[in-house]
Order: sequence, then C-alpha cells, then structure tokens
Amino acid sequence: MAFDGITVAALIKECKTLLTGSRIYKIAQPEADELQLTLKTKTGQYHLLLSASASLPLIYLTGQTKQSPLTAPGFCMLLRKHIQNGRIVDITQPGLERIMQIHIEHLNELGDLCRKKLIVEVMGKHSNIIFCTEDDKIIDSIKHISGMVSSVREVLPGKPYFIPQPENKEDPVVFMERALSDEERKSAFAALIFQKPAPLYKALYTSFTGFSPILAQELCFRSSLDSDRSALSYLREELFASADPSDSDAALKKAASFMPDMPGLASDSSALENTAVTLLYNRFTDLMKQVMDGAFSPVIVYEGKTPVEFSAISMQMYGAASSKPFPSISALLETYYAERNALTRIRQRSADLRKIVQTILERTVKKYDLQIQQMKDTEKREKYRIYGELLHTYGYGAEPGAKSIEALNYYTGETIKIPLDPTLTASENAKKYFDRYGKMKRTYEALSALTVEVKEEISHLESIAASLDIAEQESDLVEIKEELIAAGYVRRKGGTKREKITSRPFHYISSDGFHMYVGKNNFQNDELTFKFAVGSDWWFHAKGQPGSHVIVRTEGAELPDSTFEEAARLAAYYSKGRGQEKVEIDYIEKKHVKKPNGAKPGFVVYYTNYSMIIDSDISKIEQISS
Repeated sequence: MAFDGITVAALIKECKTLLTGSRIYKIAQPEADELQLTLKTKTGQYHLLLSASASLPLIYLTGQTKQSPLTAPGFCMLLRKHIQNGRIVDITQPGLERIMQIHIEHLNELGDLCRKKLIVEVMGKHSNIIFCTEDDKIIDSIKHISGMVSSVREVLPGKPYFIPQPENKEDPVVFMERALSDEERKSAFAALIFQKPAPLYKALYTSFTGFSPILAQELCFRSSLDSDRSALSYLREELFASADPSDSDAALKKAASFMPDMPGLASDSSALENTAVTLLYNRFTDLMKQVMDGAFSPVIVYEGKTPVEFSAISMQMYGAASSKPFPSISALLETYYAERNALTRIRQRSADLRKIVQTILERTVKKYDLQIQQMKDTEKREKYRIYGELLHTYGYGAEPGAKSIEALNYYTGETIKIPLDPTLTASENAKKYFDRYGKMKRTYEALSALTVEVKEEISHLESIAASLDIAEQESDLVEIKEELIAAGYVRRKGGTKREKITSRPFHYISSDGFHMYVGKNNFQNDELTFKFAVGSDWWFHAKGQPGSHVIVRTEGAELPDSTFEEAARLAAYYSKGRGQEKVEIDYIEKKHVKKPNGAKPGFVVYYTNYSMIIDSDISKIEQISS
C-alpha cells in the first residue's frame, strides 16, 4: 500500500504519545536522504527513522540503529548545531497530508528559547526533510529543489515553506469538521464524488487528500459497491429510477437538488436514501471518525507468508484469515519493509539461477514440442505397411505405368485405392512402402523413449523453478545450485569446492501437535521421504504438478482430519498451484512411496493413494523453524 495520509495519521498519534517532551540526544544521517533521531524520554530511549528516499520514503520508530558515516554530512551538522539537546513539544499533521511536522524547542547561542520545525514530507519521488523556523522560513533541507526542477515550489534556504495545494481535492478532516448538518454533508459528498465519470474508487481518492487507491477500494468493498464502476453511472441510475419516467425534468431537478453549487434548489436528501451515495457516505464517515479518534488497527495482509499490503486500519476486502494485526504502526512498517526487503534481496540473488533454469526449460519445451510433432508424423506408418502387403498380394493385377490400383483390404473388408509410382513395378512400389514404414517405425520407437526422458527433464526443471520460488535464504540457493551442477546444467568453476549445505526443510506443527516437514528443493524432498520419514509417516504432494514433499511424523499415532487438511494445505502452498482456490493433493503412507532406479531427484512413484481438494492458505499453521 502507498504510504498514505491515514498511515501518517497513525504514526502522528503514536509518535505524539511517546515522544512529546522527549530530548533529542543524537542526530545521525546514515544515508544521503535519511535521518535517525535518538530521543530520550522519562520512560526510555527511542530511535525515529526519517527517510526521504525517492523509492522508499519512510517514517517509523525502531529499536535498531544504523551505522553513520565517519564524517557527518552538512545537513546533519546543521541540525546538530541548532536542535541537539532540543525538546520535542509537539508533532502535528496538516489535515491528512503525508506530512509530519516535529515542533522543537531549543536554546540559541544567546541562551534564548527558540522554536524550530523539522518537516518530513512522504510523497514518493517528491519526498523531503525540511528544517524551518517557527514562522515557516526554510533554513535548509536534505534535498534542494530549485525553480529549474519544480515550478510549483522552491525548497531552498531562505525561501518560505508552504504545502502545495492539490487541485480539486478536499481535506477530509476539514470536510468532517465543517459546520453542516449530516444531510448537507451527504449532499456535498455526493457532489464531490458522484458527478465524476471515473471509476468509483478513483473518484474517491482523487477527491480527498490522504486516501490511497487501495483504501478507496476498501471503502467501496465495505459499501458493497463495485469499485470499478463509474461513479456517475450510480448517480444516473438511482436518480432516474426514482423519478417519473415520463418527466425527465423531475429527474434533472433531483440531480440538481443535492449539488451545492447549483443555487436556488432545496436539498432533497430523500433522493439519496438507501442508495450508493448513502452507503459510501456512511462508510466514509465511519472511517473518518475512526481516524479522527485515533482508533487505528494496523494490519499486514499476507498471501501465504508473503506480505502484499499493509494498512493502518483493518482490511475487510482481503478477509480476516490473511491479516496479521500489529500493536503499533511502527512495528508494522518495520516488519513489512524488512520482510519485503528480504524477499527482494533473495530474488536478486537468485536472478542468475532463474535465468539459467528458464533458458534451459524453454529450450527443452521446444525440443519436446518438436518431438511430439514428429511422433504425429509417424501415425501413417501402419497405412504404408498395409499398402506394401496388399501390393505383394494383388500387385500382379497392376497395369504397367499405372498410377494406382484398387485392392481389397483384408483387415477391414473394404476396397482401398493404393497410389503407385508409374516408373516402378508393383514389387518395387511395395518395397518403397515397406521402407517408408520401417523408417517411421524406427522413428516412433526412438521418439517414444526419448519423449519420456525429455518430459521428465521438463518436470525436473519445473520443480527446480518451483524451488527457487520458495527459497527464503541464501543457504537455500546453495543447495539448488548444487542440484543444477549435479544435473549438468551448471559447471562448477575450476578449483572451487562444493559449498557447505546448511539449508533445512520448513518445519511446521499442526493444530493437533503433529510435526510437519516441507522440502525446499528436490534434494531435501528425497532426504525427507527416503531417509527421514519412517513407514507409518504420511506423505503429501500436489497432484500432477511440481511441488514439495510434505512429511507428517505420526510417532505411531493416528492423524486427526484437521492435521490431514493442514498438511495438504502445505503441499498446495509449496507447489505450482499456490494461490489457486482449489488444488488436488495426493497423500499416502510413506511406505507405499517408491523411487525408481536412476530417477531424477524428487521423482517418486506410488500406485494406491488418497486424494483431497483443498486451498493453499497456510496463514493459520504455526511454523517452528526454517
């Protein structure tokens, strides 16, 4: 989710509660566009991270400290000169803008009490950290923005500081505090949102500051409205449906009745009862009351173990099962970005291996498709054999120079026409057909074995690609690389030894207390199934697609149904079927799983098994270690 105004509001509430009255103990600038303030309060010490990075602007409280350069940058030295040992007296947010204003009280060189403001703007590529006087005169900023860069606002020492006002956007806090009755406010809301031809969610976030597209979609979901439908279409449908079809003027009057910019028409709120306007307005006011009261409920939304969204409020459109609550917005942000960075880092580290696997896989699939086409071309071989046999039987009746002969096919009882080469005798034509048959038969027999091998190779490469998708640590990549070397896809560099394997299978525990293990790659799959598991343990795998082996240790006990379902979910999640609503899972006692001689890593066979259809949601399964 974008770092929107609602998220900043939650941060303001948290920081204001914890940091008001704190003393600025240290100021560091770990990166060119990042500050870290160490703050001391009566209850303890806090680290406030302020980042104006164009790619990842952030504000949050953290327990971690970053290493600073040996020589502090100029902006950091300036802040130390002015506000080192200063006291934070207030932290504010103008409206629902993505701006944090830290008000600081300090003594100047003459010992006089002064106030300054450290302003953090979290606005994507326009993010900045600006140091101002109390009357909004810029002292300096972490990024200098000249008039050549921005025609809207210069951010330079000595220039006045102001917040650029977004065009055609309303401050939702001011909107809620305006002295209007509820009906008047609803009419104003309708005029602001529902006269736009844009999708409803877009009309919402382009009308109010502080709203991101995801938050707008959440409000539409809470209102049971289609977020992609035009806002104006909702209005037209409802107003014209409630008017007399024969009186179009009445419908137009109703449309004008709640548009505040059309004077002389009284508000007719009854036209809006039980409509999209009412539904969305009610959810909007509920949300704004929650924000203005500071009643935040930070959550991260997960798909399996991958964080996909975060929010300062609960996200109903994703379902409660995939949301993890956090005690504070800072804890949420630190966790979310740490997990996202870890995923990004492992993706970058595995890029070379992915490219190797993808290239070989594409080449192998092309080879397989070509072989299948060649197999289809051999389907005529039996016809040529029959032609040869019939020419041996009936060829004496062929006229010299004839281009064809009709003969009775004694296999089917039908008369068929056999093409002939007029320059050859019937016997020579028969030999020609037998030669063609023999060549196609040899091709078919060779391809029958070869296509099986190539299909197994494709399955093996797809399983390696699936292993790369679930890799979480560099040690996981080491084992996958060793598998590629063992398979001959990658050469070990001269003189280098085999790298030490420290990767371990995923380890989960079921709600009934049974230990469940998931292989991260084919080597681990073989290890789990044929060395770790015993005969009475249960084995799970996604049917007909690459995926991990899942072993449930029974310790001689009978598994309850809930453990079977949880193990099946793990097998679905750690397979190519991840994310699908339903995945078919095969499961069987380990003693019935066999590995053919010479089979590729991870390949097994079994002949009697149970199956179930299940989803791939593992959010409620407890992970022990990895």
